[in-house]
Amino acid sequence: MADINSVAKQFTDFYYQTFDADRKGLAALYRDMSMMTWEGVQVTGAVGIVDKLSLPFQRIQHKVTTIDAQPSLPGTETMIICVTGQLLIDEETQPQQFTQMFQLVNDNGFFVYNDIFRLNYA
Repeated sequence: MADINSVAKQFTDFYYQTFDADRKGLAALYRDMSMMTWEGVQVTGAVGIVDKLSLPFQRIQHKVTTIDAQPSLPGTETMIICVTGQLLIDEETQPQQFTQMFQLVNDNGFFVYNDIFRLNYA
């Protein structure tokens, strides 16, 4: 497998830049077998996930604070990525803290098999 930290950084940069610009562009990262838990709500499949990401705000800006990555299953090209950061929605001036976990699977290019997102409330 390519350098896991490099792959994690490239994926994370692409994911949040795309999320901030046009969330529908994330559809290519998911497959019908993909699963997401967003603030406790579970959805499956690329279509269901993109529908869930059609959130009621106009603008969002993510700022990634940390990225941690590990291989997730011996003998396969899979990895787990844990991201922490801040986000601003619409006209907010106080950022919200978030954590997001991805499991990527390589099938002629990586796709998101698992995705878990939570806001971190103090």
